[in-house]
Parts: sequence; structure tokens; C-alpha cells
Amino acid sequence: MSVTQNNKIDTNKRTVKVNSEVPGFFKKTVSERLEILSSQISLTEEDKKTLQNTGSLDIGTADHMLENVIGTFALPVGIATNFTINGRDYFIPMALEEPSVVAAASFAAKLARSSGGFQARGCPIPQMIAQVQLVGRQDWTKAIEDITSQKASIIRLANMFCPTLVARGGGATDLELRVVETQRGPHLVVHILADVGDAMGANFVTRMAEGVSSKLEDLSGGRACLRILSNLAIHRVFRAEAVWSRQSLATSARDSEMKVDQVIENILDAWALADADPFRASTHNKGILNGVDAVAMATGNDWRAVEAAAHSYAAFGRPYGSLTRYEKTEDGHLRGIIEIPLTVATAGGVTQVHPVARINNKILGARSAEELGCVIAAVGLAQNFAALRALATEGIVKGHMKLHAKNVAIAGGAKGKIVDVIASIMALEGNISTARAKELVIEMCHVM
Repeated sequence: MSVTQNNKIDTNKRTVKVNSEVPGFFKKTVSERLEILSSQISLTEEDKKTLQNTGSLDIGTADHMLENVIGTFALPVGIATNFTINGRDYFIPMALEEPSVVAAASFAAKLARSSGGFQARGCPIPQMIAQVQLVGRQDWTKAIEDITSQKASIIRLANMFCPTLVARGGGATDLELRVVETQRGPHLVVHILADVGDAMGANFVTRMAEGVSSKLEDLSGGRACLRILSNLAIHRVFRAEAVWSRQSLATSARDSEMKVDQVIENILDAWALADADPFRASTHNKGILNGVDAVAMATGNDWRAVEAAAHSYAAFGRPYGSLTRYEKTEDGHLRGIIEIPLTVATAGGVTQVHPVARINNKILGARSAEELGCVIAAVGLAQNFAALRALATEGIVKGHMKLHAKNVAIAGGAKGKIVDVIASIMALEGNISTARAKELVIEMCHVM
């Protein structure tokens, strides 16, 4: 594998084929794994040193968190400011690499402060769903009757497999039965609903599904196939809303020389397209998740589960559409609302293992999973509003590229204080490119 002068890896110039079949790779130490890679891929000593420079997450902890570890991958952690949520102010940690996201969320929150900030709420009982798939019969009528008659005993059995959850006041609470028509015939799917408290709950509910599957087989005469949680968390939906006043929108639109009424109409039209068109909705919801994922990652939560829940919820019972909606208030202000499932936790998992996640949770100060979900929902709404406001006025490129210029400057070889200088020059010139950054780096070196 060759490396160009600007440190970009050129995989097209790899001349040696690698053999990734390495028996017992998982048993090797981190150093041994790096040596195996180095023998085939020509990692330099600097490459290996960089991979082992793990920062606040020591290599021993990382090696226990994941299989076949060779290093860690750091992301910047920024703080979103200006957020008032349910009458309380927050500093909100966000971990991601994309410029403008933290700035956009903070800006949207600032504009909402004059109207009281964000109001948010979650579900009274944070329930996860585990599914047991029963197959092998064409008629499930009697099976449904028999399972329903034994619902209480099945719930008791499920709770026997999660005593710690029950001890904390959670546990299985109900069953739901669904016949799903598939290409291989009708399947009976049993949903176990469980209160998971401040945990994400995936392991708890999957353990329950596996634990009761034999009893469900006996009662139904069918065969249990899949026994696993569902990430479509319809019982953990959070709602947040905020009002952006005409005055705040007028102030923010001055640069575009657009009247406030036109700004509001453009935002409403932009949202309406996202709600009606899946091509636009996909990008619209991705913008929401820019903020949602960043807070989930910073706090040690499973952002992949959050994404799966959000996108599937956007198509639940309807064509895929927007997770937000907007409307004009009676006074002509703009109200935004988001409803999004959030399977987040303040207990267990990486939230307590990763040292930076622990600190980020301390900074955020959420006292429960419900409070954390309210914060994340508010961030998602703020992120969406900021994107729609930009699209409806000056366009998204202007602000994004101005912040992206710093990344381009670094890619061009800039370091330290000259990163900001070169980024500013490129922004003023309207020429934000790696080639121009390299030219400016050479010019700066000659001057300095």
C-alpha cells in the first residue's frame, strides 16, 4: 500500500496481495496483530505508533471492548450551547467529524431561547420489544388462544431470566401476538414487552425471548426460530417541540435579505417535500441524525440502534417520511415538532466503560434515560430547523463550507495556528480546495 505526500492512502497502488486468513488472530496481543498487518501491508513505525496512541481510552480497555483490536479511532468532541430543555440549561457533548453540526445546533437553540427553548417528553414506561418467531404451522388460531391463556405465567417465566432488571423495578409487562404472512407461509410472532428502566435493554429482552421460547413451542405446537429484540422501539418515542419567533427568524435572515414571512413559507415548503417524498426525506432525516447520533456517540450509546429505530419509525404505518413537522402558530411564529424513538441509556454498557463517555455524561448531567432522550430529541429538532432555515435562505453550502475549510486546510498540510489563517483565506477567496490549501501552506512556510 502506498502513501502519497499528503498522507492520503492510495489503495490502487498496493502491489502485494494480502492474505486475511490468520488462524488465532483474536488470541494475539495488540502488538502481535500489528506486526502481522505490518508484514503484509508495510505499516510504518509511525503508523503503528499512531494506532497505539489511544488517548484517554487505554489499549487494555479497548482490547476488552472489541475483537481483534489494533488501536482506537478518535473523534472530536464539541459542546452544543444555548440549549434550554424543559426549563433547564445544558451543555451538550457531541462526538462527530462533520463541521457545522455543533454550530448549527447551537445557533438553532439560541434562536429558540426567546420563546422558552424546547419542551420534551418521553414515554411513561420505557418498553423494549423482544420477538419470538414461531414457524411450522398453517393455522395459528388455537396457538394464539393457548398462549393468551398462559400470558401471566409466560411473563413470570421471562422475568426469571432477568432478576437484576426486576430488582430495579423493571421486567416483562405484557405480550402481543401477531400473525405475519411471509413467502414461507404464516408465522406467529410473539412480542414480549419489557420495562428496561435506564438501560438500553437489548440484552435483557433478548435473554427473555430465548428463555421463554421452549414454553411457547410447547403451547403453540410450532418451532421457535428467531428470538431477538426489535429495534423498532415504538414504546420509547420521544417528542420535542420549540417555537421560533418571527423576530428571531427576521434577525437570522438579514444576511439573505429575505423577508421573515418568506423564510417561514420556505421552511414549511421544505418540510412538506420531506414529508411527501422519500428521496428528500432520506436527506432530511439524515440531517436530524447528524445531531442525534453525535450525542448518542458522545454518551456511549448505540447510535446504530438509534438510526435503525429512527428510519424504521419514519416508515411505520405509512410511506417513509419526515420525523419532524412544522406549522405556523396563531401569532405567525414557526413551531417545530419531532417524534423519534430513542433507545438510549444512562446505565450499563459503554456509558460506564468508556472514560470519555463517563465524562461526557457528567457534563451533560442527564439523571435518567428519559431525560437523556428528551435532550437528544431536542438536539435532533434543532439540527433539523437549522438545516431547513439555511436551505430556505442562503443555502447550505455557504455556512458548511466555511467551517469545512479547516478540514481542507489540514488535508493540505496546515498545522497549528496557520490552519485558521489558511481556512479564512480560502473562504474569502471562495476557493476551498486541497490544491489551494497546499499552495498557501508553501507560501506560509516561505514567509515564516
